[in-house]
Amino acid sequence: MSVAKVTRTSWRERDLFIEPDLTGADLHEADLARANLSRAELSEANLARASLTGANLSEANLSEADLTEASLTEAALSRADLPSTDLSEADLLRADLSEADLMSADLESASPVRANLFRADLMGADLTGANLTGAELREADLSGADLSGADLSGADLREASLTQEELEPAIGDENTRVPAELNPPVHWGVKTEEQAKED
Repeated sequence: MSVAKVTRTSWRERDLFIEPDLTGADLHEADLARANLSRAELSEANLARASLTGANLSEANLSEADLTEASLTEAALSRADLPSTDLSEADLLRADLSEADLMSADLESASPVRANLFRADLMGADLTGANLTGAELREADLSGADLSGADLSGADLREASLTQEELEPAIGDENTRVPAELNPPVHWGVKTEEQAKED
């Protein structure tokens, strides 16, 4: 049976069979927990509400895929291609997205809590209302990203590429580490080092 036509099935690493090309595959609500999909071709695939907990998707091509409400807790997505991918409301708790291409991806209301986004390309991404609490965003490219209502509490944005204007609509706290050239927005209620010295 063609894997591309299977939905709501249970795949496990020990018995996983992968076709080399799953472009446009309908895998919505499929159970792919802990599946080995490293370097898989999944562009434009329908993975909405799929379980990908602990799955290996490193270097996979997921461009323009539908991952809305997908469970990606602790999934490995390092160096994966996810441009223009829909990750809205996806659970990305502790997921590894280091050096992933998320250019123009939709992460609205997603939950990459404590996710590793080191050097990730988030240029032009929609992070509206995303929960990035404790996320690793060092050296990430957030140029043109929409951070309106995004929770950056405890996140590490040192050396990340973004402007003060792009940072302003985000939520943060005293544990959020911003690039050296930027200041915590006033509404965070966090004093800069200079203000602390003045006190």
